[in-house]
Amino acid sequence: MIPKERYQDMMTANKAVAIAVTRARPKVVAAYPISPQTDIVEYLADYVANGNLDAEYVRAEGEHSAMTICAAAQGTGVRTFTATASQGLAYMHEVVSATGGMRLPVVMFVANRTLMSPGGIWPEHSDSMPERDAAWMQLYVEDNQEAFDMILQAYKIAEDPRVLLPIMVCGDGYILTHTSDKVEVLSIEEVDEFLPSYKAEHAYLDIDRPTAQGIIVPPEYHMEAKYQMHKAMKDAKTVIKEINTEFFEKFGRDYGGLLAEYRMEDAERAIVVMGSTAGTTKLAIDQLREKGEKVGLVKLRFFRPFPVEEMSEALKNVKAVGVMDRSLSYGSTGQVFIEVRNALYEMKKPILNFIAGLGGRDIREEDLNFMFDKLKEVEGKEKIKDPVVFVNTRGVTV
Repeated sequence: MIPKERYQDMMTANKAVAIAVTRARPKVVAAYPISPQTDIVEYLADYVANGNLDAEYVRAEGEHSAMTICAAAQGTGVRTFTATASQGLAYMHEVVSATGGMRLPVVMFVANRTLMSPGGIWPEHSDSMPERDAAWMQLYVEDNQEAFDMILQAYKIAEDPRVLLPIMVCGDGYILTHTSDKVEVLSIEEVDEFLPSYKAEHAYLDIDRPTAQGIIVPPEYHMEAKYQMHKAMKDAKTVIKEINTEFFEKFGRDYGGLLAEYRMEDAERAIVVMGSTAGTTKLAIDQLREKGEKVGLVKLRFFRPFPVEEMSEALKNVKAVGVMDRSLSYGSTGQVFIEVRNALYEMKKPILNFIAGLGGRDIREEDLNFMFDKLKEVEGKEKIKDPVVFVNTRGVTV
């Protein structure tokens, strides 16, 4: 049984997510196992069985069905949850897009894992990146505590009337999902105060107020619907900041909202990263700082909505910028690099795109040192012929 009061314990991100879900009190959990998130739905099965969570636990026949279950249940006006990874998210794609378009605030945890082929079960962001245009918010967490806290914040963000969009909470597979760390679990009373019961603005499947959803829309109305989705995604930026502030004031943990800065006050070179790599980057920065190197980190937390203004403000004073992608748009660059370069377009700064950690390859402190060294080489350059730098990759000359 999960204690009702606030407590601390060592746990994996998978267990932290599952416990956070019990505190959020969804009424429907759609479950289909896929590594490395399987533990989450297994934990939730136990929690439903032993009374820690009062919910309908539905064992789906596949990920496509799991998201369909969530969308349909959310349409009746109840809170829902599911989790997936890699090929499972790809299999969901049709319903993921439909769920975003129907403005259903589903919360899903994605245990980031490489998307085949070649296949692999290790961490990479190639599974969630293809969904960046599906009208889902995307949040990437650094550690297990952030995974717990952001499940709670995710529900509050998604369900806000100014937003009403689904959200993926993404965590690096195995690095977080299967590694234990200390996590503070908030009490039931505290969470109930922070995250009240869900009251749907639009219960699409309400038999007393029936509405049409997921239907074919002619050109006369289609652009207006897409514009409203776009506006909701932009409005989410304000909501994310507000909820981050509220969470900090109540519980003392401040994640920075859309992004977080580390030792950026006088940085001349900075790297932008997402996910668990932020921890290794902080260690590398601390050691380089001891040697007199003015380096810093911008941890990008929300890839959607992308914080254009906040990113340009954070990097306005640096001389060179590196963007580390754990995925790749083949023949082009990493997806995060595209967004950061767009945000900094008018600044004319040298920007390098470091491709690292594909297929789960370790991103080591020495790799971060290499990246900062490469940034030193491009300081002052106005034009870079090829910004893409593969890190720790055999057969690639850098």
